[in-house]
Amino acid sequence: MAASKGSELTTPTLETQRFTLRKFAPGDGEALFPTLSSEKHCRYLTRAPFATLEDLNDWLFDPEWDGRTWAAIDKANGEVVARLVAVPAGGEISEIGYITVHHRHGEGIAGECARALVDHLFGAESYHRVTAGTDPRNAASNALLTSLGFTREAHLRQSVKTHLGWCDEYLWGLLASER
Repeated sequence: MAASKGSELTTPTLETQRFTLRKFAPGDGEALFPTLSSEKHCRYLTRAPFATLEDLNDWLFDPEWDGRTWAAIDKANGEVVARLVAVPAGGEISEIGYITVHHRHGEGIAGECARALVDHLFGAESYHRVTAGTDPRNAASNALLTSLGFTREAHLRQSVKTHLGWCDEYLWGLLASER
Protein backbone atom coordinates (compact mmCIF):
# COMPACT_ATOMS: atom_id res chain seq x y z
CA MET A 1 0.00 0.00 0.00
CA ALA A 2 1.27 3.49 -0.79
CA ALA A 3 2.59 5.54 2.09
CA SER A 4 1.32 9.05 2.69
CA LYS A 5 4.65 10.87 2.65
CA GLY A 6 7.25 10.83 -0.13
CA SER A 7 10.04 10.92 2.44
CA GLU A 8 8.83 7.56 3.81
CA LEU A 9 9.20 5.91 0.41
CA THR A 10 12.39 4.90 -1.28
CA THR A 11 13.30 6.07 -4.75
CA PRO A 12 13.85 2.77 -6.53
CA THR A 13 15.81 2.41 -9.73
CA LEU A 14 13.50 1.93 -12.72
CA GLU A 15 14.43 0.75 -16.21
CA THR A 16 13.08 1.47 -19.66
CA GLN A 17 14.45 0.33 -22.99
CA ARG A 18 16.69 3.39 -23.35
CA PHE A 19 16.96 4.86 -19.85
CA THR A 20 17.74 4.10 -16.23
CA LEU A 21 15.77 6.16 -13.73
CA ARG A 22 17.71 6.45 -10.50
CA LYS A 23 17.51 8.65 -7.41
CA PHE A 24 18.54 12.21 -8.22
CA ALA A 25 22.06 12.85 -6.91
CA PRO A 26 24.35 15.80 -6.29
CA GLY A 27 25.87 16.80 -9.61
CA ASP A 28 22.74 15.94 -11.63
CA GLY A 29 21.57 19.55 -11.47
CA GLU A 30 24.42 20.59 -13.72
CA ALA A 31 22.80 18.78 -16.67
CA LEU A 32 19.47 20.54 -16.01
CA PHE A 33 20.90 24.01 -15.50
CA PRO A 34 21.02 25.05 -19.19
CA THR A 35 17.31 24.20 -19.45
CA LEU A 36 16.18 25.55 -16.08
CA SER A 37 18.13 28.80 -16.50
CA SER A 38 16.46 29.58 -19.84
CA GLU A 39 13.43 31.87 -20.06
CA LYS A 40 12.28 29.98 -23.15
CA HIS A 41 12.39 26.58 -21.45
CA CYS A 42 10.91 27.78 -18.14
CA ARG A 43 7.87 29.51 -19.61
CA TYR A 44 5.50 26.81 -18.35
CA LEU A 45 7.02 26.48 -14.88
CA THR A 46 5.64 28.25 -11.84
CA ARG A 47 8.94 29.93 -11.06
CA ALA A 48 11.43 32.06 -12.95
CA PRO A 49 14.56 30.56 -14.49
CA PHE A 50 17.41 29.91 -12.09
CA ALA A 51 20.19 32.51 -12.08
CA THR A 52 22.90 30.20 -10.74
CA LEU A 53 23.62 26.49 -10.46
CA GLU A 54 23.79 26.97 -6.67
CA ASP A 55 20.22 28.34 -6.63
CA LEU A 56 19.05 25.40 -8.74
CA ASN A 57 20.73 22.86 -6.46
CA ASP A 58 19.22 24.52 -3.38
CA TRP A 59 15.79 24.07 -4.97
CA LEU A 60 16.44 20.52 -6.21
CA PHE A 61 17.66 19.34 -2.81
CA ASP A 62 15.32 21.34 -0.54
CA PRO A 63 15.09 19.23 2.64
CA GLU A 64 11.53 20.46 3.29
CA TRP A 65 10.18 19.04 0.01
CA ASP A 66 8.42 15.70 0.54
CA GLY A 67 8.50 14.39 -3.03
CA ARG A 68 10.86 11.95 -4.68
CA THR A 69 13.09 12.78 -7.64
CA TRP A 70 14.58 10.58 -10.34
CA ALA A 71 17.28 11.38 -12.89
CA ALA A 72 16.77 9.69 -16.25
CA ILE A 73 20.12 8.46 -17.50
CA ASP A 74 20.66 7.61 -21.18
CA LYS A 75 21.96 4.02 -21.25
CA ALA A 76 23.86 4.73 -24.48
CA ASN A 77 26.06 7.53 -23.13
CA GLY A 78 25.40 8.05 -19.39
CA GLU A 79 23.91 11.53 -19.93
CA VAL A 80 21.31 12.92 -17.50
CA VAL A 81 18.43 13.65 -19.89
CA ALA A 82 15.43 14.33 -17.64
CA ARG A 83 14.12 14.86 -14.14
CA LEU A 84 10.96 13.10 -12.95
CA VAL A 85 9.14 13.56 -9.67
CA ALA A 86 6.42 11.87 -7.67
CA VAL A 87 4.82 13.94 -4.93
CA PRO A 88 2.35 12.57 -2.38
CA ALA A 89 -1.05 14.21 -2.80
CA GLY A 90 -2.84 12.57 0.12
CA GLY A 91 -3.92 9.01 0.71
CA GLU A 92 -3.17 6.75 -2.21
CA ILE A 93 -2.67 9.61 -4.67
CA SER A 94 0.56 10.85 -6.21
CA GLU A 95 1.26 13.76 -8.52
CA ILE A 96 3.94 13.40 -11.18
CA GLY A 97 6.08 15.90 -13.03
CA TYR A 98 8.86 15.77 -15.60
CA ILE A 99 11.26 17.93 -17.57
CA THR A 100 13.65 16.92 -20.33
CA VAL A 101 16.94 18.71 -21.01
CA HIS A 102 16.29 21.11 -23.88
CA HIS A 103 18.78 19.67 -26.37
CA ARG A 104 16.97 16.30 -26.18
CA HIS A 105 13.39 17.56 -26.67
CA GLY A 106 11.36 15.63 -29.21
CA GLU A 107 13.00 12.24 -28.59
CA GLY A 108 10.17 10.75 -26.53
CA ILE A 109 12.25 10.73 -23.34
CA ALA A 110 9.59 12.19 -21.03
CA GLY A 111 6.93 9.81 -22.37
CA GLU A 112 9.06 6.69 -22.00
CA CYS A 113 10.26 7.62 -18.53
CA ALA A 114 6.90 8.91 -17.25
CA ARG A 115 5.27 5.66 -18.40
CA ALA A 116 7.79 3.69 -16.32
CA LEU A 117 7.16 5.91 -13.30
CA VAL A 118 3.37 5.66 -13.60
CA ASP A 119 3.60 1.88 -14.04
CA HIS A 120 5.73 1.69 -10.89
CA LEU A 121 3.38 3.90 -8.85
CA PHE A 122 0.36 1.80 -9.79
CA GLY A 123 2.15 -1.56 -9.70
CA ALA A 124 4.78 -1.77 -6.97
CA GLU A 125 3.37 1.02 -4.81
CA SER A 126 -0.36 0.33 -5.30
CA TYR A 127 -1.45 3.93 -5.81
CA HIS A 128 -5.13 4.40 -6.60
CA ARG A 129 -4.71 7.63 -8.58
CA VAL A 130 -1.91 9.58 -10.28
CA THR A 131 -2.35 13.24 -11.17
CA ALA A 132 -0.50 15.96 -13.06
CA GLY A 133 -0.94 19.67 -13.65
CA THR A 134 0.05 21.50 -16.82
CA ASP A 135 -0.13 24.88 -18.45
CA PRO A 136 -2.80 24.68 -21.19
CA ARG A 137 -0.31 26.22 -23.65
CA ASN A 138 2.16 23.37 -23.11
CA ALA A 139 1.03 21.26 -26.06
CA ALA A 140 3.84 18.71 -25.72
CA SER A 141 3.12 17.93 -22.07
CA ASN A 142 -0.64 17.80 -22.64
CA ALA A 143 -0.13 15.38 -25.54
CA LEU A 144 2.20 13.24 -23.43
CA LEU A 145 -0.37 12.89 -20.64
CA THR A 146 -3.08 12.04 -23.17
CA SER A 147 -0.83 9.35 -24.66
CA LEU A 148 -0.34 7.85 -21.19
CA GLY A 149 -4.11 7.56 -20.74
CA PHE A 150 -4.65 10.54 -18.43
CA THR A 151 -7.98 12.37 -18.58
CA ARG A 152 -8.10 16.13 -18.48
CA GLU A 153 -10.45 16.66 -15.56
CA ALA A 154 -10.38 20.43 -15.14
CA HIS A 155 -9.36 23.72 -16.69
CA LEU A 156 -8.73 26.19 -13.88
CA ARG A 157 -8.68 29.78 -15.04
CA GLN A 158 -5.90 32.04 -13.72
CA SER A 159 -5.36 29.68 -10.80
CA VAL A 160 -1.57 29.68 -10.62
CA LYS A 161 0.57 32.75 -10.06
CA THR A 162 3.88 32.30 -11.84
CA HIS A 163 6.85 34.46 -12.76
CA LEU A 164 4.81 35.46 -15.84
CA GLY A 165 1.67 36.43 -13.89
CA TRP A 166 -1.61 34.57 -13.41
CA CYS A 167 -1.89 31.48 -15.59
CA ASP A 168 -4.49 28.83 -16.31
CA GLU A 169 -3.91 25.21 -15.35
CA TYR A 170 -5.12 21.88 -16.65
CA LEU A 171 -5.59 19.16 -14.04
CA TRP A 172 -5.10 15.58 -15.24
CA GLY A 173 -5.91 12.28 -13.56
CA LEU A 174 -5.42 8.58 -14.15
CA LEU A 175 -6.92 5.81 -12.04
CA ALA A 176 -5.32 2.43 -11.41
CA SER A 177 -8.47 0.82 -12.81
CA GLU A 178 -7.86 2.60 -16.14
CA ARG A 179 -4.45 1.00 -16.64
